Parts: sequence; structure tokens; C-alpha cells
Amino acid sequence: MQTTAIPFTRKDFGDDFLWGVTISAFQNEGAFNTDGKGPSIWDTFSGRKGKIKDKSHAQVATDFYNRYTQDILLAKLLGFSVFRFSLSWSRIMPKGTGAVNPAGIDFYHRVIDACLELGLEPYVTLYHWDLPQALEHKGGWSHRGVVFAFEEFVRVCAREFGNKVKNWIVMNEPFGFTALGYMLGVHAPGKFGLSWFLPAVHHAVMAQAEGGRVLREEVAGANIGTALSCSQIIPNSNSDADLMAARRADALFNRLFLEPSLGMGYPVTDFPLLKRIERRYALWRDWDRLAFDFDFIGVQNYFPLVVKYNTFMPVVRISEVKARYRNVPLTGLGWEINGNGLYEILRQFAGYKGVKKLIVTEGGAAFPDIPGADGRVADTARISYFQEYLAAVLKAKKEGIPVDGYFAWTLTDNFEWAEGYRARFGLVYVNFDTQQRMIKDSGYWFRELLSTEKEL
Repeated sequence: MQTTAIPFTRKDFGDDFLWGVTISAFQNEGAFNTDGKGPSIWDTFSGRKGKIKDKSHAQVATDFYNRYTQDILLAKLLGFSVFRFSLSWSRIMPKGTGAVNPAGIDFYHRVIDACLELGLEPYVTLYHWDLPQALEHKGGWSHRGVVFAFEEFVRVCAREFGNKVKNWIVMNEPFGFTALGYMLGVHAPGKFGLSWFLPAVHHAVMAQAEGGRVLREEVAGANIGTALSCSQIIPNSNSDADLMAARRADALFNRLFLEPSLGMGYPVTDFPLLKRIERRYALWRDWDRLAFDFDFIGVQNYFPLVVKYNTFMPVVRISEVKARYRNVPLTGLGWEINGNGLYEILRQFAGYKGVKKLIVTEGGAAFPDIPGADGRVADTARISYFQEYLAAVLKAKKEGIPVDGYFAWTLTDNFEWAEGYRARFGLVYVNFDTQQRMIKDSGYWFRELLSTEKEL
């Protein structure tokens, strides 16, 4: 089914370019208390009144736990060569440490085997936001013990799956789960304030590196990365105050987890508040444990941020100039559509000496998709989004930036965290009442792109 002209071909990106699609455990699996799985912080958080905008939960989600074969077949049908998914920590280790759940291990073996049988390369994410609730009772990411628990979890996974899985992503968007969950309180576990946020950052940075070291030790030939949320930061004006605000925003949004992994420490020059980590939460021996030589950095960019100085904003002194006030193209969530922002962030990250390779490990857009009477989901806005953002990747690649793949977010509509089910990012439409799947036009667009060698 041809939906619209494609301005480039698969071959333009090179024969070795990775084309993937991605999901996450909590957002897709459901089966929240099935076969010995323990509760995660998102099970708890989504059960609290007023935390999910559409008052939903992920107890069933897209039922990937029972329908994984169908969904992996869809990924193959759409032409992708990589299937990225995450492991539920509390499905494998219900208490976060100690006893391992054999049913959880067996489930992920089945998922991995299904990928391999279809010729899909599994890229496995170890932590995609769903911390076991048992560890949150001990302080979660704000407690130093989480680092040792994560190391134990990674070792179990590496030993169980390392003979089949060679491509690993240690963490998904650590700035996202620390800032939204431990500073602003709008995501699980719903904590507020610097006294939670700063230690959570430090422990996540440590765990990111320790996870990498465990994988290097346990998995022969492992290809190890971590996936970072990032945005091009644009000052609202050329005033000294706005330029300073942009530097501070860049330190938080883009550099906070990247630079420590490269042995550069925290970006304290542009964000002096981070010195509190050293004074209050770090031990002297920590500084040698923050860095890890990642094989690739995952770039997860959705929109640029325009910022200005705001003296009334506590602590950060920064505020965003919202996209809806700037007369720019928007997604259904009000996020700016701007492929140049992805290009600029790829340039920025590639400028670090220690960054060997980049993969866009997430990219996509939410729109209010509605099936027509004929069952067709004509999501032309999403197709335009992918055209623009992939053109930006191609531009970067032609300029010599080492970007080696693009993974679309996401395969199927799913539980989109605090948005619930109203934010649809999928290439495949899901009727959440019946679990029926319908390929959207954007899915067919990818199938055409990934199956052709000549320009259309």
C-alpha cells in the first residue's frame, strides 16, 4: 500500500544502517501480577488517584505478554531488522534483589527466540523506568543501595540472555525518570525536590556505568550503549540572561548523564548547583566509577527547547517558551516538530571525543489517530514527521556524523505513562477494548521505505 512519495531510499543510509522499532515492558506487557511478577513503581503510581490523565492503568496495556508473537511478526512485516524491548526488573526479580522468578526469565527467552527466528536483532534495554516497588520502599533511586541492586539485576540478565543477546542498552532516559519522578513528581514514584533528585541523579549515573561494566565482563562480544533524552537548546534572545539560561538548560537536559560517562564529571561550571552532589551525596571513591566506555550512545530526541531566563523560577532560573505560543508545527501533545533539532543534537553529541557511534534509539510523534470506516488509519502527519526527522539523520550521516541507526517509537499504540492511552505513538493502531491491531499508513510507509532500493 503506497501512501505518499518517499524522498529518500533505504540505500541512501547505507547497507549497515540499523532500522528498528521499539517498545517497553511496562507500557506494553500488561500481566501486571501474572506468573510471579512483583509490583513496580509504575504499578503503584498509576493506581493513585489523579496521576494518569485519562484515569487508566497498565494492568493489561497492549497485552504483549500474551501477544508478543503477533507483535514481533508485525515488526518483521513492516520491514524492520531490529526489535528493541526492555526487561521488567520486577518480572525477573520480584523484590528487586535476591530470588529470581523462573517464569519471568522464561518469558524473555521466548521473546528473544521469537526475534531470532524471524531474523530480527534484539536490542535489550535493561532499565526502562519500572523500578521494583520493593526497592522504592528502601528509597529507590535516591538510596545508594539501588546501585548494588541494579548491578545484581544486570548480572542475572547478562548470564541468562548473553549467549543470545549481544546488543544492550543499559538505561532509557535517566534524566527523564529522575527529573519527572524524583524532582517534579509527575511520574513514578511521584517525589518532589532536590533532596530526592540530586542523589537519584548520582546513583543513576553510577548504575549506568556499573551496568556497562557487568555486561562487558559477562557477555562476550557485547555491543553496549545507553539511551539519553536530549533536545537542542535555543535561547529566546541574544541577551546575556537568556544565553546563560540556555547553557544551564543544556547542562541539565543534554550533558548531565553524558559527560560523567565520558569521564568529564558533572557539568558544574554551567550548573553550579550540581556541586551539591559532591558535597552531600557522593563518596570520594565514586568519581572513578562514573565513567564507562560505551560502544554507542542512544539519542532520543523529539523536539527542541526554547528557553529564557526567569528569576522567579526556583533553583534553575529557567523557563520554557512553549511551542504552542511560537506558531510552529505541533504534535498531538503540543511538542514542536523540528527535524533540524535532531540534526543539531546529533552534531553536538558527535563532537565529544569519547562518543564512538550514535543510534537514534527513539523517535516518533503522537497524534489523535482515528480509524476510518474502512479500517484505515490515515496518519499523514506522522509520515511527514518521519520524513523530516529521517532527512535530518541522513543530512548528519552525509556530513560524516557517525549515526548508525534509527529506531521508531513505537510499534503499537501503548500506555504512554502519565498521558495514559490518549497519546498514540504507534505505527500500528490498537483498539484497547478488543486488542485488535491495525497497521496505520505510517506503518505501510515504513514497509515501503524498507523494502525498496529505488527512489519513488
